Amino acid sequence: MSHYLNLPVEQTVHFGPYRVHPRQRLVLEGGQPLRLGRRAVEILLVLLEHAGQVVSKQQLIARVWPKSIVEDTNLRVHVAALRKALGDGQAGQRYIVTVAQRGYSFVAPVSLEPFEQLARIPHPSLARNLPLRRTRMIGRQALVDALVAQLPRKRFITLVGTGGIGKTTVALRVAEQLIGHYRDGTCLLDLAALNDPAMIAPNLCALLDLPLHDGDPLDTIARQLKERHLLLVIDNCEHLIDAIALLCETLLRGAPHLHVLATSREGLRAEGEHVQRLDSLAFPPRETPIEGYPAVEYPALQLFAERAMASQDDFELTDHEVPLVIDICQRLDGIPLAIELAAAQIGRFGLEELHRQLQDSVALLHNEIDAAPRQQTLRATLDWSFALLIPCEQICLRRLAVFMGSFNLTSAAAVIIGQHVAPDQVLVSVSQLVAKSLLNVEIGDEEVRYRLLDTTRSYALEKLAEAGELAASQERHAERCLTLMEQAESDWENTPTRLWIARYAAYRDDIRAALDRGLGPQGSHTVAIRLTARTLPLWQELSLLKEHGLYVSKALKLLQASPSPCPRLTLALELAHASFNYHTEGGTPATVRAFVTARQLAQHCQDLASELRAVSGHMTVNLSRGNYREALEQSQDFDRLGPHGDPNLSLSTQRLRVLALHFTGDQGAARRDAEQVIQRLAQSGHLSRFSHGFGVQYDQSVAALTILARILWLQGFAEKARRTANLALQIALQINHGISICYTLAMSGCVIAHYNGDHATARERLDLLKLQAKKHSVMLFHDWARHYDCAFTGDTLEASPTAAGLIRDIVVTLRADFVSQAQIERAHDGAAGWCSAEILRAGAENWLTHNDPSLEGHAEEQLLAALTVARRHNALAWELRSAMSLARLWQRQGQEHAARDLLGPVYRRFTEGFDTPDLQEAGALLQRLSQRLEP
Repeated sequence: MSHYLNLPVEQTVHFGPYRVHPRQRLVLEGGQPLRLGRRAVEILLVLLEHAGQVVSKQQLIARVWPKSIVEDTNLRVHVAALRKALGDGQAGQRYIVTVAQRGYSFVAPVSLEPFEQLARIPHPSLARNLPLRRTRMIGRQALVDALVAQLPRKRFITLVGTGGIGKTTVALRVAEQLIGHYRDGTCLLDLAALNDPAMIAPNLCALLDLPLHDGDPLDTIARQLKERHLLLVIDNCEHLIDAIALLCETLLRGAPHLHVLATSREGLRAEGEHVQRLDSLAFPPRETPIEGYPAVEYPALQLFAERAMASQDDFELTDHEVPLVIDICQRLDGIPLAIELAAAQIGRFGLEELHRQLQDSVALLHNEIDAAPRQQTLRATLDWSFALLIPCEQICLRRLAVFMGSFNLTSAAAVIIGQHVAPDQVLVSVSQLVAKSLLNVEIGDEEVRYRLLDTTRSYALEKLAEAGELAASQERHAERCLTLMEQAESDWENTPTRLWIARYAAYRDDIRAALDRGLGPQGSHTVAIRLTARTLPLWQELSLLKEHGLYVSKALKLLQASPSPCPRLTLALELAHASFNYHTEGGTPATVRAFVTARQLAQHCQDLASELRAVSGHMTVNLSRGNYREALEQSQDFDRLGPHGDPNLSLSTQRLRVLALHFTGDQGAARRDAEQVIQRLAQSGHLSRFSHGFGVQYDQSVAALTILARILWLQGFAEKARRTANLALQIALQINHGISICYTLAMSGCVIAHYNGDHATARERLDLLKLQAKKHSVMLFHDWARHYDCAFTGDTLEASPTAAGLIRDIVVTLRADFVSQAQIERAHDGAAGWCSAEILRAGAENWLTHNDPSLEGHAEEQLLAALTVARRHNALAWELRSAMSLARLWQRQGQEHAARDLLGPVYRRFTEGFDTPDLQEAGALLQRLSQRLEP
């Protein structure tokens, strides 16, 4: 097609096996969505618009990256990845060609067809964490189709084959074709980065969004998956076979709707397992006649031709060349990775020289008598490919083996640059490793990332150790992780959360590996301790408190054991330790000591920011312990310490002031500040969820709305409080931040629903609180959930570390009969703050239950005191409750007029919430009083 094609959005573009829907930015293959990155789709659409014409690099960059500065190299990588995903070159079919010095051209025939109604496309969320397509599969479609049909019946299939045979490619394609067939989606558990069987369950729980329980985690996971209709793909099982066999047996017995597709170099030998062996790609036998015989239809030859075209744009597989390619594929046993490695060298040698090279290497192909033939072949091919690299490329490949997951070019350079490799050699070397199929490219929407296949990585690690560079490379890797986390900490305040997570969460496995090595007996402790101190934002965003706490504890012990521990490092770790302790143990003496120690260290180091963190954290502990006055003093201390004129610090100060004012009882001032905080957050664009690390970290919007909901309810606005609490929970669930979810459920979500008489919602939210607290190891709020359980059911409360603090005060507002004498004394003294009026009322009600006339005077006096406190605190909800209690007492004493005159004005000040239990009860009481007083 030579004319300009302006893509009509209401028509379908058809080429090869693909149909493109421009409006939906959707590419279909055989009716199934082709899962490409956003940039790849945009490049394809631009090329289709100009099908048959050359599109310059500048045009493509301007269209696809309109607001970014992008180098030609970046574009080349994206185009190469798009070609690979489309299968450009298979069976000689060309789609995108490079026009030297000019740009790219889409050369395949293109047709426009009437817009066809799309079949129901599965929602992207059902793909869970399946990676986008990196390459079009060759020669396995019949097997994939069979597996798609068999898996729903057999439930547990393991793909078995040697390294490089294509197990992962087949498994991912089966999973991709089954998207939409499983109600709860498809998940990929990649074991390549795991070496410890004990880490399988935590990783699986994180993947499936399940809480991790102590004891036997497998049975617990199985119970939680009992009702889920889910496909679990478990990749790279060979080094953890026994543990994975037990996992699969347990899960499949306990979860009847779960299906498992695993990959391994050998069978798992597990109950219920069906083994599917992957053979090599088919290639013609040696005696096959060439002329008139469709040799190129064999998948091994198709793969060779496609990868050869990627290496040499004008490569064409002619009848003359077919015998050479057949011989190459035979020598390489039809192993896909070995064929890719060989074809990647076609641009360097040409076909005849490449064939000769492999003939000369035939002795290498069977040099390990203990290994299986195909393992020998792949190993020999890797040896041959490695030997063809120039020294700089060899060094780069082996040093990159220290990465556990994907990495960008900057991270690659940080690990590679050193002896024998200069900075200007990195990009060229990495590009060459990609071109030679030794390094895979992952094209994301924001950046290009690279990854070593597990087989190649294992090989490169051996070479790294043989070269004596393992320790040095691992140290550079740890330093790079530290640099990343320092940058992450810096970006935390001014980067949108989703972008921040997308940018840094990908390094989680690498950071774990660096910490596990560095904090071990033979590790580089200095770097690992610094890294531990800088990972707080990552664990905070991912709600991995328990994991963070374990690393912090190890690092603190190592630091304290050193002859002269660095005060600044100790300070950072003490702050992290204090936050971890608070969420796992509550306001224990150990938590208080950690914050006090941190403040002293901060003062010694003249580190104002850390001192503010220590003060605000200690304030949060005091709130949880019910020390409301001390918390108010600390909020004022924070205000005095902070430098004036800093808007972010001013917001933090105001946010902490809201907490202190609310819990000490000044609801009017607390509400004014809370509404201002929410308004300022909205104006700031919510760049960062967290407020400069001050306090114990929750999402700012969630925290502010949570406290505002409490204030509104106390002030008599039950409906507004319900909506505000719902919004806080909705935001927390939307951002999926576990600790924030726990916070808003514990502080407002459960209690306001119960206050308002919506006991079904209160119970539902209590169950969610238990689940989230257990999942994220936030045992403080798990203990709170236990208290709520007792309050909702009327069971007896057992003693616990938090029993005398804020949670016990909240429980009394839910169940007046749970009040203690100690609480009544605190209320008389004013130390009970926000709930003083309700505690006094609860105490009076308890006296009145004894039906002892001698106690009525004491009860009346205490109820009058409760009314006074409620009015002073602007807590209309407590005022209503106290007025009802006193009105009932006066009614019993025959003072109906006084009772009505007391309760009526309070009731009439309400403007909403008339369907809540308190107002319904007050309305009914007023009606009875009025009827008694009518002549």
